[in-house]
Amino acid sequence: MPNPVPLHGPDYKADPYPLYRRMREAGPVHRVEFPSGIHAWLVTGYQAAHATLNDPRLGKNHALGNDNWRRRASIMPEPQHSQLQVHLLHQDPPKHTAMRRLVLDAFAPRRVESLRPRLQELADALVDELPATGGADPVAGFAAHYPFRVLAEVIGLPAELAARFDRDWGKVVQPVGPRDPGRPAYEARLRGLQTYIAEVVARKREDHRAPGWDEREDLLGRLVAAHDTGGLSREELDSIVFQLLVAGQEPVTNQITTMVITLLRHPEQLAELRAGLDEPGRLARAVEELLRHDAAFELTTWRFFAEDSDLFGTTVPVGDSVIASLCAANRDDEQFPEADRLDLDRTPNAHLAFGHGIHYCPGAALARAELQIAVGTLLARLPGLRPATAPGDGLDELAWIPAVLARGVNRLPVVYDRRD
Repeated sequence: MPNPVPLHGPDYKADPYPLYRRMREAGPVHRVEFPSGIHAWLVTGYQAAHATLNDPRLGKNHALGNDNWRRRASIMPEPQHSQLQVHLLHQDPPKHTAMRRLVLDAFAPRRVESLRPRLQELADALVDELPATGGADPVAGFAAHYPFRVLAEVIGLPAELAARFDRDWGKVVQPVGPRDPGRPAYEARLRGLQTYIAEVVARKREDHRAPGWDEREDLLGRLVAAHDTGGLSREELDSIVFQLLVAGQEPVTNQITTMVITLLRHPEQLAELRAGLDEPGRLARAVEELLRHDAAFELTTWRFFAEDSDLFGTTVPVGDSVIASLCAANRDDEQFPEADRLDLDRTPNAHLAFGHGIHYCPGAALARAELQIAVGTLLARLPGLRPATAPGDGLDELAWIPAVLARGVNRLPVVYDRRD
């Protein structure tokens, strides 16, 4: 078996693309190692990743993982693993089909379009709180809050509960091994999040039983009602709520940061985009290219074969994990001419930033609307947006989050001429 390629460390997180290029050139499948010694088979090219995401032989249920994978990769301890990890990302048909059907209406493109004025209000309210001139951090002041405020309205999370959500709970998806010094804090986050989910479920049970309840505007209430009528187990209900609260907002927060960083690194294109924000379709095309150029959801979650199987000429043992690199696929020159070049008017642009196949992100339409509004609002209302220049604040000195599957930063110092 080949020695695994390490996929961790600050240099890799800051810029994984040179490594991905070398891996693509060497072949489509590679044995890789993540933090805590987790091993997987990584698929890198566009066509190979596209085929992998649509391969019916590969399942997502964690029960398919072998003992070696379970020992290393099932970092979340029991009982939380059994109670919070049976959501959509870890299900296969027919269970996946039934669970997905419960959430699709809330994120339907028509509904998202009807919400755009409200999403714009939420974005403007956050920008209004930034300093009028000088510098700020668009992560702490905007990106860390905007996706969750949007999500709360879309899924029907009451304002008083939304105000109590601790973003630190989102770190439960970042691996902390059993012997890591940070393990106690990790497990405390899990317990805090579980307590919060229980409160959300109890409150939404009261809501959906009240006269005049409107299920069309209350996804959380619909999920609780599905549990109460036998359509979901308690573990499935809690897991979907967990997925909504964490996966429904943290990737968008990270994607806003990667988009802003990319534009700051291309000031001429930033200026051109700002000048053309009123041109029909310009911002939407730019967001698609920014998604392709540096996707915040860098890697897919685990997939497994039920028996020893061939994957593009490589034998993958039963129960070993298979992951597709969405970022590597999106920089494949065979699919995207001059793939490393940022072209905000690139078309067609069939990137894989939201995945593909039956596990294609159900919230993609909402994420696109959020990203278009976020980028457009920051550019329009913060003229002269540019990186801060104090020592330690440059774009090459950013500290990227150590998450296995995601790209983003928690701090991004910038300056601008004024706040419009």
